[in-house]
Amino acid sequence: MLNAPKLQLPLPPDAPAPRARRGATQTFLTHAARSKAFHGFVNPPIYRGSTVLFESMDDLVHGRAEFTYGRKGNPSLRALEQAWSELAGAAGTILCGSGLAAITTALLSVARAGDHLLVADTVYGPVRELCDGLLERFGVEVSYFPPDPGETFGDYFRNNTAAVYLESPGSLTMEIQDVPGLASVAHEHGACVLMDNTWSTPLLFDAHGAGVDISIEAGTKYLGGASDLLLGVASANAAYWPMLQKTHNMLGCIAGPEDVFLALRGFRTLDLRIRESGRRALELAQWLRARPEVCSVLHPAFEQSPGHGYWKRDYHGASGLFSVVLEPFSQQDLARMLDGLSLFGMGYSWGGFESLITPIDHDLVRTASPWSHTGPTLRLYIGLEDVEDLKQDLADGFSRLTGNR
Repeated sequence: MLNAPKLQLPLPPDAPAPRARRGATQTFLTHAARSKAFHGFVNPPIYRGSTVLFESMDDLVHGRAEFTYGRKGNPSLRALEQAWSELAGAAGTILCGSGLAAITTALLSVARAGDHLLVADTVYGPVRELCDGLLERFGVEVSYFPPDPGETFGDYFRNNTAAVYLESPGSLTMEIQDVPGLASVAHEHGACVLMDNTWSTPLLFDAHGAGVDISIEAGTKYLGGASDLLLGVASANAAYWPMLQKTHNMLGCIAGPEDVFLALRGFRTLDLRIRESGRRALELAQWLRARPEVCSVLHPAFEQSPGHGYWKRDYHGASGLFSVVLEPFSQQDLARMLDGLSLFGMGYSWGGFESLITPIDHDLVRTASPWSHTGPTLRLYIGLEDVEDLKQDLADGFSRLTGNR
């Protein structure tokens, strides 16, 4: 394959230099998952179905076929699984019907009754619900640790700590974690390391190369890229792939073939979209830093953002999601600002072509470490609209925010 070009991301002068990948990234994304079995069509077809017919009774009894039953995969799913495994540098990949389903499958692969699980205090809200609900009911004890525990991280481990779950940057508050350092300590204690890498994708952060055993992503976001599918992706290294695959087969929570088809289409333009989204987000974040209504911009590329040093050391760039802490304003003021926005939509998820903005409930942000900010916090995702138009939409919103003062 060709020597990989560096990803030319729009970053500050002290940003980390992108690392070379095996093969030219955009060329790989364009040509992966093609097969002569598709009769020359550039897109793998959609395979629907449950029953797979065998050539003989002996083949059926001994499972001698590449595909044996719809729940265990089909050529549509296999094409994306193999392409993602190669992109992520993994031994294997599973596809689930949502990002949360992939997280659940991964955690159930490594935790059992009587185990202890360590979870970063910055995780996606539904992960807390899963840990404090389903896993607790199954006899798994969960405790949370600050996003940057430093040299004290080893103190959080117990004799029965089976796994560590990371999310970098944090889903709402954008802290970058010392993933290689935390993974090293976890492995010293015999624990599996899992990580939500949705913000970066393998293009911006090599999770497996940093010591992560199971890397999880909501393909709903950047992989899909158009807000029209739900998909979860989990890839594992050689040590944990058999366990992850077995659990996935037992749970039977596979992705639908139509969603996989759309994700394969998104796969082709993933590099282009994440670079452009990141460029626009950085420009808008820099503009927001100069606004008097803004107390702080939580963007990993900014020096004052928590974990910036780890980002500079380990990451290949920044994507289009970041958060903003405002000066103290009332909820009524905030509602007046947000309700009048014309380009920024208010809705969950991100990674599509449309820009989004959502207020953050501070009561859900922390349980193990303090949150020092007092003003409202907003999470912004920057899509593909014109940046000047987005600035104007926010400027008009700020006028409404301060209008009654």
